[in-house]
Amino acid sequence: MNTWWKTATVYQIYPRSFKDTNHDGIGDISGIIEKLDYLAYLGVDLLWITPMYVSPQRDNGYDIADYYAIDPQYGTMEDFEKLLKEAHARDIRIMMDMVLNHTSTQHAWFQQAISSKDSPYRNYYFFKDEKEDGSVPNNWISRFSGSAWKKDENSNQYYLHLFEETQADLNWENPEVREECYQILEYWAKKGVDGFRLDVVNLLSKTPGLPDDPIVGPKGDGRTHYADGPRIHEYLHSMNERVFEPYQLVTVGEMSSTTVDECIRYTKEDRKELSMVFSFHHMKTDYRHGVKWTNEMFSLQKLKDAQSEFQYKMQEGEGWNALFYSNHDQPRALSRFGNDRFYRQESAKMLAITLFGMQGTTYIYQGEEIGMTNAYFTHIEDYDDRESLGAYEQMLKDGVEEQEALLILQQKSRDNARTPMQWNHEKNKGFSDVKPWLKVNHDDICVEDELKNPNSVFYTYKRLIQYRKQYDVFMDGKYTLLERKHPQIFAYERVLQDQQLLVISNFTSSYAQIELPSNYQNRACQILETNYTRTSIENHMELKPYESLMIIY
Repeated sequence: MNTWWKTATVYQIYPRSFKDTNHDGIGDISGIIEKLDYLAYLGVDLLWITPMYVSPQRDNGYDIADYYAIDPQYGTMEDFEKLLKEAHARDIRIMMDMVLNHTSTQHAWFQQAISSKDSPYRNYYFFKDEKEDGSVPNNWISRFSGSAWKKDENSNQYYLHLFEETQADLNWENPEVREECYQILEYWAKKGVDGFRLDVVNLLSKTPGLPDDPIVGPKGDGRTHYADGPRIHEYLHSMNERVFEPYQLVTVGEMSSTTVDECIRYTKEDRKELSMVFSFHHMKTDYRHGVKWTNEMFSLQKLKDAQSEFQYKMQEGEGWNALFYSNHDQPRALSRFGNDRFYRQESAKMLAITLFGMQGTTYIYQGEEIGMTNAYFTHIEDYDDRESLGAYEQMLKDGVEEQEALLILQQKSRDNARTPMQWNHEKNKGFSDVKPWLKVNHDDICVEDELKNPNSVFYTYKRLIQYRKQYDVFMDGKYTLLERKHPQIFAYERVLQDQQLLVISNFTSSYAQIELPSNYQNRACQILETNYTRTSIENHMELKPYESLMIIY
């Protein structure tokens, strides 16, 4: 099997915020086409584009009303076909984002389902009666706060929505639903897309009967019965046989509330399910007691342990990681794990070096390559994201002070990643010549300046992308975490026969001391990448704030 994607770097585009060309304040497909030369210059191999299908946009396109049409706010099917052609002409592949766990309640299937209790489409979703005591069908909680059940007034039954109330969960137990989904995937594969990113794909299989979650506490939200459910591997294997394998597609599954052992099963080549998976354990290192909406700084120890567990076990079990620190659902990694005020360039480069030395396929989220930061909105009116707005209301209900709730949103909101891409110093940073759908960051960061500066964050990423193709150790080297208990440093090695890669990163604003492991002392080496001007390696080193080194022996 061709595994070109193992040495590839993927660039994620959130089209709404990438580049507006038709003067409506919303990014579009023509905007992506306009910037393909920029992306080719960066050196990325694959573009993952978040959903552009027809949608009421209650969850920015992850609520799909028509899987076979492009939403007019992004352009036309002709625009999309042109994007495919232009990207392929530059050796850039295209990965579509696909949501098969739920549809919008505006989708024709759901509209048919609520038209009559006898509709065959009723069984495309989960409709249930209330319990005898008049309460909702079970105790599952929506990921957007509140119960996961919404009453359909026509029938007096409830429908399941694990996410926003207009995102009704599909019933994958129904073979007709599965067939419809395979046909959707085939349609886009025949169009010429090169792969799919599958949204919350490990939630497709629910425990039959949808029983109450027996766990008490934040994790007792239903995930016992919907994450990695009883038939999930069967479903993914069928998808692979029917679509992924015949069309030679690359796939990445977004895995919600999963385990490393499940991730191995999803990605082990001989199981024929997915190419790779996103897991989120390292994204919870700033959750207090496992709760997201808390005012908490990240723990370096937890970050090292979470990433290392997946590095060790996925390699051992022959699985494959999708490596990322940022995406459209997370705050900016630079603001989260680095210092965006006093060491913006240094910590942006440090995060790039740390991530790109690991085993897996590397992902860059738009703006990460120029060191974009969190939005730091000061008013609730500035936010658009429904998850954030729901969390804000819930925090106030729970007695959190308004200022504290706003501070937590500044740290954790998804809108931090969704502010418009910053291209130049013109109006709205060159994103649009009219008022954008979300406020533009007020800082001096932009692509134009990054490209002019040979020492910029951009060129660090450009070099790292090439190293991963140049040296086999990046793909196959054995990972070992070093200095596990060091309070400031994340260090690890990758070893493949006579090739050795050493990555050492200071994750703090203070100087940090490190002694090289004895097997690396007094040896000839090459500094592949550094975010300062260090030219030689000593056995004992004092690392500057956020200093990072990638060394090859």
